[in-house]
Amino acid sequence: MFAIDTLLHRLQRGCQTMAYPAGPAPALPDRHGGALRVDATKCVEHCSACVPVCPTRAITHTADGVLSLDLGKCLFCGACVEVCPTHAISQTNDHRMAVRRREDLVLGAPGQEELRLASALEEKLRKLFGRSLRLRQVSAGGNGADEADLNVLGTIGWDLSRFGIQFVASPRHADGLVITGPVSKNMELALQKTWNAMPAPKIAIAVGTCAISGGPFAGHAQVHHGAADVIPIDLFIPGWPPHPLTILDGLLRLLGRLEDKPGN
Repeated sequence: MFAIDTLLHRLQRGCQTMAYPAGPAPALPDRHGGALRVDATKCVEHCSACVPVCPTRAITHTADGVLSLDLGKCLFCGACVEVCPTHAISQTNDHRMAVRRREDLVLGAPGQEELRLASALEEKLRKLFGRSLRLRQVSAGGNGADEADLNVLGTIGWDLSRFGIQFVASPRHADGLVITGPVSKNMELALQKTWNAMPAPKIAIAVGTCAISGGPFAGHAQVHHGAADVIPIDLFIPGWPPHPLTILDGLLRLLGRLEDKPGN
């Protein structure tokens, strides 16, 4: 009788998995803000109000008035947005932030007001990984926040496995490595061994500000400036931590499974 009641309850609830990317992307929480945008034309010369409020020194303002914002260092606290008198830095509420090159996370140069979103892997790798991608995750000194949002992707609402993407226990069974945390000295060897144990061809993905640049720990003697100091990175997903939608968007772009259209 219990089994019948359970089945009836599940039928009444219907499908709980979101339609995205076949349908519109779910809205980000109001407090999230999404990706930042830099409009250098609005920046007031010698203002620099945003520079001292940034906790990770992600913002620079040169003597000739050039504003630069590194989203690979950004904690998305919004302090710079609040203090900017001309709104040269603004929130876009856009979940899309993953890039293939580290330098593409630096905003402010002419033509680089917004992110250059990640392109897909080369055709040969897409054929190998496009429909079946196995990932091994390593927390290299993470605080648990990035790891928690990765776990969310395995829940019924997101159902990452419907895209053929799964996390595995052994690096020998993995196609890709997902790194979180700033890569502490104590985790450096473990990360390197995990990478070396994976069969080629393979890819590596840095998830979160800490894994990209070291985040608030950058400059400390016991951490690296992100995972790229140790292994080559194919995809950078910024955020502190990144929203699950941002992570999913980056993975699908890397596999060539996502086309930009309204709502995506």
